[in-house]
Amino acid sequence: MRISTHGRHQRSEPLDDDERLLKALGYTQQLHRRMGAFGNFSASLSVISIMSGTLLLFGYGLNSGGPAVVMWGWLAVGPLVLCLAAALAEITSRYPTSGGLYYMARQLGGERWSWYTGWLNLLGLLGGIAAQDYGIATFTAAWANLQFGYVPTPGSLLAVYAVILALHAVLNLAGTRLMNVLTSLSAWWHLAGAVVIIGALTLLPSHHQPAGFVFSEFTNNTGWSSPTYVVLLGMLLPVFALAGYDTSAHLSEETSRASVAAARGIVRSVAVSWIAGGILLAALLFAVQDYAATLGSRTGVPVAQIFLDALGVATAKTLLLVIIVAQFLCGYTVTASASRMIYAFARDGALPGSSRWQKVSRRTAVPANAVWLAVGVAFLLALPSLYSATAFSAVTAISVVGFTPAYAIPVLLRLRHRERFTPGPWHLGRWSRPIGWVAVLWAAGVTLLFLLPQSSPVTATSFNYTPVAVVVALVLAALWWRIGRRSYGVPRSGTTNAHDQIEEAEGII
Repeated sequence: MRISTHGRHQRSEPLDDDERLLKALGYTQQLHRRMGAFGNFSASLSVISIMSGTLLLFGYGLNSGGPAVVMWGWLAVGPLVLCLAAALAEITSRYPTSGGLYYMARQLGGERWSWYTGWLNLLGLLGGIAAQDYGIATFTAAWANLQFGYVPTPGSLLAVYAVILALHAVLNLAGTRLMNVLTSLSAWWHLAGAVVIIGALTLLPSHHQPAGFVFSEFTNNTGWSSPTYVVLLGMLLPVFALAGYDTSAHLSEETSRASVAAARGIVRSVAVSWIAGGILLAALLFAVQDYAATLGSRTGVPVAQIFLDALGVATAKTLLLVIIVAQFLCGYTVTASASRMIYAFARDGALPGSSRWQKVSRRTAVPANAVWLAVGVAFLLALPSLYSATAFSAVTAISVVGFTPAYAIPVLLRLRHRERFTPGPWHLGRWSRPIGWVAVLWAAGVTLLFLLPQSSPVTATSFNYTPVAVVVALVLAALWWRIGRRSYGVPRSGTTNAHDQIEEAEGII
């Protein structure tokens, strides 16, 4: 077993349980372990963010199927995402490291599987930053439109986006103590904010849509003639909105009792987000006053138009600020998750210039260079927004197509190589294989779906450049595999379950 030499200086005090487990998995502790179970859960809840992904693609959902597809799609997709999350949580319990998915793939499948899993996961995280922060820019512009009459342009939106990226980077450099505070605040803000918005939309409007509108109104503004294809395209909303739960795994080296806390954080964050998000979507759809005006809102954000029509200008501006704060906290956590992934991937020699990206600040124990790399690449991913009308949905699709197969690969390997996997403290028992196969099949279908065109006719401005981004990422991964694979070395955990090793050392077994 190779033990990483990037650890902190030698200490005289004994290692705690988490540090011994991490050492058994092949690493020494570098990051500060100051996050508890609630903080870990809050981080994934914040990244999933029912007031971010759910609302950012709300307009997309209305145009790609309308209210019926938004609601039934949400209800149908949630259990499938939960299957994938639970299968991944079971493996996270066994291998709680910052590397997360690619480390799991190394233990269960080998270095090549690990390499491509890591690159896909990284693409998903970087696409997630771009989608979240560009979405914040659009909601900020909608608030400015109500407050000042500001009309956004692609250039001004990109400028606001750049400022948001920079703020997230600076806050991430402050360290894990602030992260623990902000992720916990984010969880409460999201839940309290959702209660306030749902309550306002339920109690204040003088008119509500009938259930027939919410559950059966179909709208197709995609240009495609096939209703089935349009319904499938509408699935992008729930799939994107319920992604990002691997954050709990990426923050496991900063979490106490990570083998249990990180696994629970993954599953609970998806379950809570699915329930709360479904209620929020229903409240928004019942509160629609003028459907045509909502679709063509001058603010550029259909959610803002619903607030404006149903609640008035003052309340609309207040609720938009509640959403913007929630989205900002979400973007902060996505940036943290991506930077930890970059740090871990570089620590194992997988990135060009790995020695630079794995550096950790002595003062804050934060991988500062990795933070700046994350926001820098995210900025580049959003540049097509200057000329593409579908850039935002393409960026969200990039995130989904990066995340989903990266989630599924460790699950598939765990199913194929049963002899290589010993469950950790949190596991699914006899349900492991049925849930795992459902998760893998679901992930394969979703990945293929969002590589397809999203609007018709396909032109330079409506082209879904997701396949281009994915191909570029995979080509870079393949080229770097040929050039730099000799520097790549993910530690192999011991053949004995690392959790058992710790218990044996303590005389428990």
